[in-house]
Amino acid sequence: MNIIIGSDHGGFASKEAAKSIIAKRKEITVNDAGCASADACDYPDFAEAVASAIDSGAACRGVLICTTGIGMSIAANRFPNVRAALCASAADAKIARAHNKANLLVLSGKHDEAALAEIIDAWLDTPFSGEERHARRIAKLTAAGNRYAASAVGLIAAYDAAFHVERPV
Repeated sequence: MNIIIGSDHGGFASKEAAKSIIAKRKEITVNDAGCASADACDYPDFAEAVASAIDSGAACRGVLICTTGIGMSIAANRFPNVRAALCASAADAKIARAHNKANLLVLSGKHDEAALAEIIDAWLDTPFSGEERHARRIAKLTAAGNRYAASAVGLIAAYDAAFHVERPV
């Protein structure tokens, strides 16, 4: 399994701890999408790097961390094949996987290392339940994402407007 991880400055220390926690599992490869220090930076840049890797299939799961996790969640869930879940506890992480098949774990940078390990382990160890009601709901999310992604020009324009991106003409 390959996991991509990213953070902004507010989640940098927790990202470094999370990488160590995940790396203890020999079956997982961890790729770091940044940031590289606790210097101020913009969370949408790192959310895009991680979410686009999951959306494209380049990574099967991801982890994002910022001060609260809220900004990363908002940014990551703009991608059609991403189901990002902000989890504050191991119980949240288990439900996110079992019910929502969350492929991107979002965390607050305020957790200590023991709490991070508990949440990450729960998320990694919990399979999707496969129950019909949950599969049906995920199918609806996927269909909605595909409807909005069908117009690539519209999606890019909306993203650019939301994040104030200027692209060369």
